[in-house]
Amino acid sequence: MMLNDHEAECELWGKQVLVAEASALELASKRIGSSFSGAVSTILASKGKVIVTGLGKSGHVGRKVAATLSSTGTSSMFLHPSEALHGDFGAIQSGDCLIAIAYGGETHEVLEVARFARRVGVPIIALTGRGDSSLGTLAHHLLDASVVKEADPLNLAPTSSSTVAMALGDALAVALMRARGFTPQDFASLHPGGSLGRRLSLVRDHMFSGASLPKVGIHADFHRVLECVTQDNVGIVAVVDDQDYLIGAISDGDLRRALLRLDASALLCNAGQLMSPKPKTIGDKSLAIDAVAMMNQYSISRLFVLSEDQPGRLSGLVRLQDLLAAKIL
Repeated sequence: MMLNDHEAECELWGKQVLVAEASALELASKRIGSSFSGAVSTILASKGKVIVTGLGKSGHVGRKVAATLSSTGTSSMFLHPSEALHGDFGAIQSGDCLIAIAYGGETHEVLEVARFARRVGVPIIALTGRGDSSLGTLAHHLLDASVVKEADPLNLAPTSSSTVAMALGDALAVALMRARGFTPQDFASLHPGGSLGRRLSLVRDHMFSGASLPKVGIHADFHRVLECVTQDNVGIVAVVDDQDYLIGAISDGDLRRALLRLDASALLCNAGQLMSPKPKTIGDKSLAIDAVAMMNQYSISRLFVLSEDQPGRLSGLVRLQDLLAAKIL
């Protein structure tokens, strides 16, 4: 059989699957109600972790649900039900929640995990297509993952049903994110690796601070200012008061312009006379990618970083070249 002979049919088959699964998701969204909000409230109130269990395709869905919960601020783990029956029940502790996934609601191993959870007082959230099943009966909160039919022509392969179950897991994770006020900074702290982590890193992760931060007092003389401007080839120095609150900035360009304008008299000027007031700044809890955007907007290559906990107080200096070297873009 040549694929070319069925090319048009293949395209149609693919579209039919996506339409079928989209329809199943739309129906599932209309069934979300008090049981869903109850499940979210139960997880928020728990002092432990969320344990997700499932077998077969439901197990694969469960692994993804657990991973999504963990990456969005809800401590979670996947527990293989067969392993649980052979010693891993110890992972389930008082204060935890259990999300049990089984479309038919009668998977023996999953039921045993749910029964154990019941015995130790752990609330159960069931993702199942049959609310009247054994799992549905055991559950404290029932999330209806039923579908009219699967997307395959035999109505046998877990397609629409696994998509709905995974989407319900995503819905729980996102609702929990919103309820907790989960921020991009929180997300960044959980994703330090890869391009996503770099894009979500904070300005304070890349700034000069402490002894390496070039700064002078308002009465510093020309020689001291020049010394700090050329320190580590930074090309700029902050002018601060005696409590490190930013007053202004002096760049190497400011020094050149002062010399051209005042000639040798510039050498007698202090930092307060040489500085440019109100330099561009950014908060230390801002995203590094926002610093890049700001520097591009104003055609500058350095930004002073101010403390967001102590507004106006100097925390550091961030340079465009360092952010580009860190592959923020």
